[in-house]
Amino acid sequence: MIELIVLDVDGCMTDGKIVYSAAGDEIKSFNVKDGFAIVNWIALGRHAAIITGRSSKIVQRRAEELGIEHYYQGVKDKLAKLEELCDELGIDISQTAVIGDDLNDYRMLKACGHSFVPADAVHRVVEIADTVLSRKGGDGAVREMIELLVLREGLEEEYLSKWL
Repeated sequence: MIELIVLDVDGCMTDGKIVYSAAGDEIKSFNVKDGFAIVNWIALGRHAAIITGRSSKIVQRRAEELGIEHYYQGVKDKLAKLEELCDELGIDISQTAVIGDDLNDYRMLKACGHSFVPADAVHRVVEIADTVLSRKGGDGAVREMIELLVLREGLEEEYLSKWL
């Protein structure tokens, strides 16, 4: 049973583009459908975390907006952070699902219970992924991952019951 989903940001929750305004402000675009699924995953009593290699005020804002309690930025060793979080939550790493798209996600993807990569992930992580999603990063890949997990975990009726 998957208790924790772990999300990479750039290339998974976003399309991987980083835009700077003339004033030097960083701009990222998040998919509202991904956010909706994350909020509903948490409402099922499950955990969500962000583990990202970059640091951005925008990521903190998005995590807080979605109710993601566990978010870690500027992480160099994502697997070590995931193991630390699993210890904190009292879950086994086999109870985690991770979405990542690049080499800095590789070790975390290899170690987790179920690994997902967006359709536009780099070749090396595609090779090791349990599931290659049909959606690209920032274009509903996180939503697709969560909905596949909801089906796999037998949670579809509960997931949909709030809305249908």
